[in-house]
Amino acid sequence: MAGDPTDPASRGKYADRLDPELWDYIDRVNSWYPPEIVAAPLAEQRAVYDRMCAAFHQGHPEGVTTSDGLVAAAAHAIPVRRYRMADKTAAAIVVYYHGGGFVLGNLDSHDDICAEICAGTGFEVVSADYRLAPEHLHPASFGDALAVFEWAASTSALPIVLCGESAGSNLAAAVAHATRRHSRHAIGQMLIYPGLDGDESERSYIEHAEAPLLSVSDIELYRRIRAAPGQALDDPTFSPLRDRDFSGLPPTIIVTAECDPLSSDGEVYRDRIVAAGGQAWWREEPRLVHSFVRARPTVPRAAEAFARIVADIGTLGRGEWRY
Repeated sequence: MAGDPTDPASRGKYADRLDPELWDYIDRVNSWYPPEIVAAPLAEQRAVYDRMCAAFHQGHPEGVTTSDGLVAAAAHAIPVRRYRMADKTAAAIVVYYHGGGFVLGNLDSHDDICAEICAGTGFEVVSADYRLAPEHLHPASFGDALAVFEWAASTSALPIVLCGESAGSNLAAAVAHATRRHSRHAIGQMLIYPGLDGDESERSYIEHAEAPLLSVSDIELYRRIRAAPGQALDDPTFSPLRDRDFSGLPPTIIVTAECDPLSSDGEVYRDRIVAAGGQAWWREEPRLVHSFVRARPTVPRAAEAFARIVADIGTLGRGEWRY
């Protein structure tokens, strides 16, 4: 967003569109991770992002236990963190991919979110620390995401729900597309404000091109950083919305924020799955912005939206449809 994002005069059409509590959250994010940080060296960006995530961390709900491990891949090992309820047998596994534009984030950046999903559903959660760009260009992150899913499928008979936030939703969807014909495919996917490489002429890209916390120029920057030379535009492992076949996908719930350029990706993805004969539901949460899950402790709208997300993950994992 142009100008000082903490100056009410620079908030433009969003000044009254977003609740005061959400503006407090946006200002706090920008105080930790200001828009101009994208010009800093990547190591500095990551350090600042990690400090911001630590500042927002809410701890773990009572009864959640964690253990860290490694999943073997072709030439490296992928760190994972497993969340379980100490006093409850899980009925499903959630394989979770964090956000961060394929450039930022790790097992700690979304740790409390995973813990709350575990506590709210009773399911085991496996968080994947996939390789990041630009050191590791596509398809590295997809390969790691797929490997963690296949590991979960091979080590447990429990049903698996794929879940991702932002860039992580791209990975979750790409894995769902790649494994839909496998004998051990996901029984559902939950995509939280996903970036699926949709058409930038769609409604939200135009209406919210300069939305707080994520702009169209940010999206384009992250896409360029992630892409390997000669990246095919119709590669569904890079751009799930560019797939030519949307049949056979698991029941899918997509949750987006109204004031987010990516919101139309969720709407279009829902429409294509339904048109192919599948089950998909899209919900656009009003008066919220990209990354609202992190705002849940202080923003009532975000807390209510996250509670719905957790309930939906439970619905997917139990195979119960309420839509």
